[in-house]
Amino acid sequence: MLKRLFGKDGGMYGVVSIALVLFSAHAGGGFATGNQANTYFVGLGWTGIVSAVVAMLLLTAMLKEAMTMYNSRGLKSYKELFETLYHPFDKLEIAFEVFYYIMVVMVVATTISGAASAIKEYFGFSYASGVVAVSALTLVLVIFGASVVRVVESYMGLVILVTSLVIYAVGSFKGDGILNVLRLDFANSGFDNLPKAFMNGFIYAGFQCVQIPAMVACGGVLKNKNEVSNSMKLSAVINALALGLSVAMLLSWKSYYTVVDGGTTLPTLTATKAMGYEWMTVFYAISLILCLVSSAVSITFGFVARFESASVLKRVSDVKVRRFLVAVFILAVSMLISMAGLTNIIKYGYGYCGYVAIVLIVVPLLTVGAYKNKKYLSEREYKNFANAEPVNEI
Repeated sequence: MLKRLFGKDGGMYGVVSIALVLFSAHAGGGFATGNQANTYFVGLGWTGIVSAVVAMLLLTAMLKEAMTMYNSRGLKSYKELFETLYHPFDKLEIAFEVFYYIMVVMVVATTISGAASAIKEYFGFSYASGVVAVSALTLVLVIFGASVVRVVESYMGLVILVTSLVIYAVGSFKGDGILNVLRLDFANSGFDNLPKAFMNGFIYAGFQCVQIPAMVACGGVLKNKNEVSNSMKLSAVINALALGLSVAMLLSWKSYYTVVDGGTTLPTLTATKAMGYEWMTVFYAISLILCLVSSAVSITFGFVARFESASVLKRVSDVKVRRFLVAVFILAVSMLISMAGLTNIIKYGYGYCGYVAIVLIVVPLLTVGAYKNKKYLSEREYKNFANAEPVNEI
């Protein structure tokens, strides 16, 4: 669809497609459930909207520097990216590897937990049954149908974007009404929550750093610095709009979903059901489950691809068997973590990883990374990343 609109070889195609890839990854990683927004932003009142916007500006600014560094130097892996960022302290890259593997498990656990919670909420199955069913489906698709799911995921991102924006726009003016909620909150708390709002923005952007390896891998279609910049600006607008509106909608319905049994697990679905639009609820529930499952498959497949050739598995000659063993391992660990519940994973797992990422990734990319990119590009004056060759920087 995007190819027909912008042309496969046009710069605009790459700019828009990469912007939507980030939104799809953001949504599929749990944002679409509303749990992340409720955990990190809604409790802050009106400043929660500010915090959401700050988080998206930080995330896209980091990705801009990461993709510029990756493409301009002709790097081949996220390992090389972080070695370049941390140089001359190249071994710090190992710290990112550890962080990344932990976050991969957390994200897969979140997608499994989110999909299982949606199945429980809408179809009435038990949570444990949902976890097992989603994990089994993910395993089958990783082994036999990952390529199909990756295609479906891009469309699911668009479906979730449109559906979510409709729900958020309509829902914000129902419930307690966003304007009334913001007025009362400002009268009661003023600017008291602003420092925490900025901190939560950094934490949220921190645990979203798990998107970096996937984004730099697919960002090669961006041919120059301007395309990278424009893509991330567009993505900042899309993600900030969607996340900010989700916070606004949840603020309007907070007094309802917080008193409903299990309402805070999938607050967006709970609020949508309360609005009374059955077609919207059905459409959202199905697209949410598909989006979460497709994200679980894509993330698990990436992990499998990374370790299917590990020395410990060399005795296994059949590649599908190796993939099966790695997939079973990651899904078993993720299933175990998912039993803690979606809210606990996001509150504690994502939260602690977010703090680590601020020091390990956020600050280095926005300071050292930005400086290295500016210096590197000014010396070489690259207009097109296709001319880039791998280099060792001092």
